[in-house]
Amino acid sequence: MIRVISVFTLLLTLLIAASLTFGDISISWRAVFDVLSGSIDASQQDVMIVLELRLPRVLLGILVGTALATAGTITIAVLRNPLAEPGVLGINGGAAAAAMAVIVLMQDPPVFLLQVAGFCGATIMAGTVFLFSWRGGTSSLRIILIGVGLGALASAVTTFLSAFGEIGDVQRAMIWVSGSVYDANMLKVRLLSLWLVLPIILTFLLSSELDLIRFGDNAARSLGQPVDKMRGLLIFICVMICGAAVAVSGLIGFVGLIGPHIATRLVGPAHYRIIPVAALVGACLVTSADLVGRVIIAPAQLPAGIVTGLIGAPFFAYLIWGRRHDRG
Repeated sequence: MIRVISVFTLLLTLLIAASLTFGDISISWRAVFDVLSGSIDASQQDVMIVLELRLPRVLLGILVGTALATAGTITIAVLRNPLAEPGVLGINGGAAAAAMAVIVLMQDPPVFLLQVAGFCGATIMAGTVFLFSWRGGTSSLRIILIGVGLGALASAVTTFLSAFGEIGDVQRAMIWVSGSVYDANMLKVRLLSLWLVLPIILTFLLSSELDLIRFGDNAARSLGQPVDKMRGLLIFICVMICGAAVAVSGLIGFVGLIGPHIATRLVGPAHYRIIPVAALVGACLVTSADLVGRVIIAPAQLPAGIVTGLIGAPFFAYLIWGRRHDRG
């Protein structure tokens, strides 16, 4: 495990360096070092590009990737479905519908209101999924089925609003829905980091509970776990983590699916091992997706969500094929 963490930490460090160096205006490694070290040799242009534009974007990408991968780890364990991700809980659909409503129905809403709407939409939708799935208790199958149904409803609301909204408003909304960290700033970085500290620590402390609930309700109850209460707590933690990430970055898909699976392949099924490795994988994935989106067709930019979608769709097909092969 230590070796795996060291490798991904080194990879993330290289991605950070590349993200600070490459872009519309390339900056030498020495110039980046001068800026970060506070050297008097650093030019004002380099200071502005590195510290005000690129560094907040890199840090926000790391936080978002960490959050989405951690939330995905929770979702896979709680729903006991290797193809599940936080979107199954209605988080993505609720956040997108709420953000689209704010952008389309209001004239030039402030950025913070969009983020609040995204978080509230994610929370309300996830809570509704959980409540509708309650029948004297919850079950993974009911949560998945109801989550898919309400997610489709939220998608229909989003499409309806986009069909009747002003073109300029809809374009802004669609950029957010696509998922990007292009409007990052240090205030967002600080707020998101403070928000994520407690739920991510709780997730790690509850890693043994994730191990238990993954084996099924009957097995977990026989070992003394209050399954329904624990499932509700874990879903609440997942919403806190993923809802905050979606609020600042929009919908960056497949990170919550890819991160946990790669971590499981590398360090085994124990969640105290999976969680830190999945977080590093998620951070590397979003950071690299943002870097590729910035440089591949520069000066134009691809949202990070599109890049992760291009990676995640084949990965999802691979998972389905692997399960089919195992059963066959």
